[in-house]
Amino acid sequence: MIQQKCLELSGTQPSYDECMEDHKKLGILVGGGPAPGINAVIGAATIRAVLEGMDVVGVRDGFEWLMQGNIENVTPLTIDAVSRIHFRGGSNLGISRANPTSDPKYLENVVTSLLCLGVTRLLTIGGDDTAFSAMKVEERAAGRIHVVHVPKTIDNDLDLPPAVDTFGFQTARHYGAEIVKNLMVDAKTTSRWYFVITMGRKAGHLALGIGKAAGATLTLIPEEFPKPLRLKTIVDVLAGAIIKRLSDGRRDGVAIIAEGLVLDVDPDDLASLDEVERDAHGHLRIAEVNIGDLLKARVTARLKELGVKATTVAKNIGYELRCADPIPYDMEYARDLGYCAAKYMLAGGKSAMVSMQGGHFVPIPFSSMIDRETGRTRVRLVDIHSTRYAIARRYMIRLRRDDFDDPRELAKFAATVKMSVEDFRKQFEYLIGFEPPALVMDAGGEAKPL
Repeated sequence: MIQQKCLELSGTQPSYDECMEDHKKLGILVGGGPAPGINAVIGAATIRAVLEGMDVVGVRDGFEWLMQGNIENVTPLTIDAVSRIHFRGGSNLGISRANPTSDPKYLENVVTSLLCLGVTRLLTIGGDDTAFSAMKVEERAAGRIHVVHVPKTIDNDLDLPPAVDTFGFQTARHYGAEIVKNLMVDAKTTSRWYFVITMGRKAGHLALGIGKAAGATLTLIPEEFPKPLRLKTIVDVLAGAIIKRLSDGRRDGVAIIAEGLVLDVDPDDLASLDEVERDAHGHLRIAEVNIGDLLKARVTARLKELGVKATTVAKNIGYELRCADPIPYDMEYARDLGYCAAKYMLAGGKSAMVSMQGGHFVPIPFSSMIDRETGRTRVRLVDIHSTRYAIARRYMIRLRRDDFDDPRELAKFAATVKMSVEDFRKQFEYLIGFEPPALVMDAGGEAKPL
């Protein structure tokens, strides 16, 4: 069956004979979105495998061509070709979000195509969706192909231990903080506010990492709000921060906002957005919502109601970060992951995601990554009860519980918007219901909620 299929795909008997010879290959492909360090994984895995006598083939554009039964879009990988690619961002093998799990025939095409190429070991590089695809490909191959996954995403949301980042995250945070640093200077110089939207559809790690490192005025992430989230809540948090800042004589600020916030907004709150595309059933395409421009318009209108004028600018960052050259941390980290992935597979390892924990290689079985409720790979969210997050909140300039407990502060805010203290409290005090408990340290240094 496989022989006939390979003949159909390759068109010639020699191609089949060549791909089915005893000397099997390691295949490498990249799925999802770019992240700094991809080439370091490709290079390290290739070098290790070649040195141990295995041929390596790079599969272009993720699963896209394999799903179609196309085995032409591959390239042999050699030590000479990959020995210096770890310095550069992007992916030498391209990338795609093609999903082979969307149809059983796609999975079968992937398995057949890989076998026709002589690939018996597959190294996938990607996020949670690619990890899920990797697991399903191995299940479909039924022992004929061993699959190992290297976790990659600037969103840092794969289900790894809390202290273990995904490669690419630190580089994205580094360059993101540099951009925000410059925006903070511009904001102060021009007396304006920037609403900076960062990537992170499911979790707020990147937004929080950038905002905390740069010392942004405040950072909003999906994890801090109950669901469904009302758009008015986000608007009031931002408006409240602007008022608080203005009461101290500052007309500038930078708010970092994770793009995933819009996914949690009550759909009814977005129903009036005429400029946003809808599907054939009339449902709003959430992915098409430009949250920066939306928040700019709504916050400006809210401040106008309160008699406050502020200049706001929406700015998206993400594409500038994900193909940046990796910083040394990610170069080293990604090379370690690539080396361990190849070494693990050559020793017979399979069905696992590669991780480095405390300087040691730890394989994480695919089976332990699945959320029993969703049937998909678990996503790691920001722990809003952690000391790290509590410190981040303490540095933010936003309306807080202690503001409403301090009559003088409250009077300042109310005076700024020419409102009575009672009216200001009625309009904004509800926001402290989303504030996590204060963090205190006991004499022994233990951190715990107040």
